[in-house]
Amino acid sequence: MTLAEILASIEPGPHGWHTQIPTTWMQGRTSYGGFSSALAHHCARLTVPDAPPLRSAQIAFAGPMAGPVEIRCDLVRRGRNTIFVETRILCDGGVGFLATFIFVNPRKSTLDYEGVEVPDFGPPPAESETRSGPPQFFTHNLDYAGKRFALRQNTPELIDWHRIRERDGLDSMSELLCIGDALPPAAMGLTSENGNISSMNWQVNLLTTDPQTDNGWWLLSARTHHAHHGASSQYMTVWNSRMEPVMTGMQSVALFF
Repeated sequence: MTLAEILASIEPGPHGWHTQIPTTWMQGRTSYGGFSSALAHHCARLTVPDAPPLRSAQIAFAGPMAGPVEIRCDLVRRGRNTIFVETRILCDGGVGFLATFIFVNPRKSTLDYEGVEVPDFGPPPAESETRSGPPQFFTHNLDYAGKRFALRQNTPELIDWHRIRERDGLDSMSELLCIGDALPPAAMGLTSENGNISSMNWQVNLLTTDPQTDNGWWLLSARTHHAHHGASSQYMTVWNSRMEPVMTGMQSVALFF
């Protein structure tokens, strides 16, 4: 099933929403974080269908999730322009995912400032130059250019074009949340060892109320600014195909190497 088909198949239950995490969206023993975030955001919108555009989200990846899950959403606060919705994904009775989605109506403002640096990076790859991951891993649902990362490169930044392969019927905000976490943690570019990694949280800020791009391509960047005692902190940015910044983020990542 495509991501759009999975979102459309979500069913209501006595305490929340129900669906199944397919093995094709797994990342090791848990679901891929972008998929979980898109799933939670979709259920938040089902719970509050008149919510304005998403502007920010605070996400915690609390535990592994696979198979059948229950998504519970609570309207925390409704203001004149802002709505807060808390979303939890439960698997086997425990919380695996926790997020607060902040939906905000656009307001008139005298301030108009753009300070996100545009990277010196080439255009999206040609169709003949893309690759995808193996069927048992979430990257099978993505197209990207070349290898996603390489060890022993001694670089704190990973950057590359990514897109979801099957996008028909998918709303742009779910698409952006799903693709926004597709890069490996940037600390992988600083190590010479293979080892396990696990994102612990994800703070995202949307820079547009209607993210759009050409042919599905988004340029993703993750840059480590600190790594110590088995944890790293990284900044993240997403641009569309016209090199317009559409989302910024920050993650704390557990490192097991």
